[in-house]
Amino acid sequence: MSNISQPTNATQAKDRLYGQLARSLIRMSDAMAKTADLCELLQADLDATQRLGGLHAAQYVPRVELSWL
Repeated sequence: MSNISQPTNATQAKDRLYGQLARSLIRMSDAMAKTADLCELLQADLDATQRLGGLHAAQYVPRVELSWL
């Protein structure tokens, strides 16, 4: 008889579940990295929109004549 024990069904199931967990964590990490990138792009778009809104609003501010100074 051999002294090397064969993996049990429970050990195989545990290894399979740890493999699934590892793959899930990798997918979650990738998704979080993509989310961070999208947040940076969104922030840049919001900043640009705010600047554009300010410039657009400035077009309607009445200009004051300063010739009397």
